[in-house]
Amino acid sequence: MKHSTARNIQTGQSVAVQPRDAAVALNDPDVDRVADFLSDLLVELDSGLEPSTPNPHLRMILHLMRSHSEGRIVSPSSLVASAGVPYATATRKLAEVEAAGLIDRRARTRTGKSHSLHPSANLLEGFSQLADRIDRLARQSFGLAGPAPETTDYYFGGSYQPGRAAIAPPRALPEPLKLSGGLRILVHGDPTFMVMEGLKRQFEQIVGTTIHQRAFSIDRLREEALRNAERPKSRYDLIAVDLPWVGEFVEKGVIRPLDGVMDVARLDPADFHTAGWRAAHWDGRPYGVPSQTTPELMFYRKDWFANEGLEPPTTTDAVIAAARQLHNPQRGRYGVAWNAARGTALGHTFMMTCGAFGQPIIDMPRIAGGYDTDRLAQGGFTPTLNTDRALEAADYLMQLLDYSPPDILSMSWYERVRPYGAGHVAMAYGYTLLAPYFELNENSPAHGNTGYLPHPHGPKGNPIAPVGGYVLCVPANLAEERIDDTVEALVTFTSPGAQKLYAQNGSRTEPRYSVGADPEVRRLSPIFGLLDQMSWRDELQFWPRPPIPQVSDIIDLCGRELHDMLRGIVTPRDALDRVQSEAEKILKSKVT
Repeated sequence: MKHSTARNIQTGQSVAVQPRDAAVALNDPDVDRVADFLSDLLVELDSGLEPSTPNPHLRMILHLMRSHSEGRIVSPSSLVASAGVPYATATRKLAEVEAAGLIDRRARTRTGKSHSLHPSANLLEGFSQLADRIDRLARQSFGLAGPAPETTDYYFGGSYQPGRAAIAPPRALPEPLKLSGGLRILVHGDPTFMVMEGLKRQFEQIVGTTIHQRAFSIDRLREEALRNAERPKSRYDLIAVDLPWVGEFVEKGVIRPLDGVMDVARLDPADFHTAGWRAAHWDGRPYGVPSQTTPELMFYRKDWFANEGLEPPTTTDAVIAAARQLHNPQRGRYGVAWNAARGTALGHTFMMTCGAFGQPIIDMPRIAGGYDTDRLAQGGFTPTLNTDRALEAADYLMQLLDYSPPDILSMSWYERVRPYGAGHVAMAYGYTLLAPYFELNENSPAHGNTGYLPHPHGPKGNPIAPVGGYVLCVPANLAEERIDDTVEALVTFTSPGAQKLYAQNGSRTEPRYSVGADPEVRRLSPIFGLLDQMSWRDELQFWPRPPIPQVSDIIDLCGRELHDMLRGIVTPRDALDRVQSEAEKILKSKVT
């Protein structure tokens, strides 16, 4: 069945960093600040100087922009009332603003007699540029502290060219989505999805329907997605899928290929980071759109390293040496924090650590820059979990134990970054999506003092940043009548404008090159520029956690057996032999 494609979408939810107020959610804090300034200035001019003449055009535009930012519906009558002139005059002025192409009308009812008003793409882009000029003039005229941050080198050399336009915010769809009961999304409970949840009201205005989201921890998210696939009709229009699950979800019929329901070219695939986009494929077909691309990096305290005369820890030996020197439990300081909790958390850690030592967990063929992931759907792989390099990786984890916080064996995704942000840990392995814990907290000792590196590598490994994150997928059992509008939602919420909005409200994930190259995004965090650099150096890789159908079982297996190793119950060699033996059985079993 061929499905129509004409609008746009996305969203999420989470349980970590609170986003900034929804009123800051237009496309740039400068835009909101300038809109507020102009509104206040008009009040002062109208009341402070006599005689004065109201400016209905500007008043209506400011009201529309602020309402859009705050996710409030604007009707023609409310916009006319904001003009500050008699009704007939205001109605005429509204028609002039519409004729200038600054306002989009959208029907609110099936009869088309009631409309909501939204800023057009031209207005959004033009006002953003105006806000930048006004901000610059204010700095020059009133001697405000320091110049605006300068941009440096950006994507394809285009971003550092003078006058490069920033990405415009997402605009309202020409027609509201017609999804009975609203748009339903199943997501992971992480900081990026929490940012999306904070922007829900604004995106409801954009797509013209209510948005309902359910957020789960990583293990419960997988369970709910699999349970949903067994239902006659999906309860969700979109589901967030962790990258390693893609093969399993395809083989189990949980998600459907995108090229069967849309023109994939609409997504502008070349704009996505190569590793993130390729990880959304199985057997050559795309099954999801990157919602967040978040590599795991090494966070380290630049000030602590400088005080001790230490270089950034680019190798595993350097990590151990630095951890030994900076570890001081008597002062409440520890060398390094990482995922060591039993099960899924430690399983992911071991696989990525193997990658840092140059060892994939299965016998994938080596290619330039890593290992070949294009033929994973063919199967027939053998686990490589008890090799010499895998043993070096396990020994490295054992060494980290000596310089870790006392609760390391129960430390997982968020727990490893919290003590780092609180100033108790010198280094921490963490996904970029966790960086808001300290980047957005000016009271954190790590705020402004954090350096970011790819995974420090072993003697035979190379610098890599294992790619994590989620792709948004269409469930295979989604009712046919909901597919077209769901596709529009998918396009909108993974668009550059939407992704930029997430970044400006606290997200530190970046699926698209264009978003990382945007000068306004670059000013928010050094992470965005580093991700682009890592991508061009081919350091963003997803082969350390290959999305084979059995990978979740292998992750759980590694997380259980290696936890016994860390507790001293078994030796590293015995633990790896047991993992290898069980993994061989898992890979020979059929996916059901």
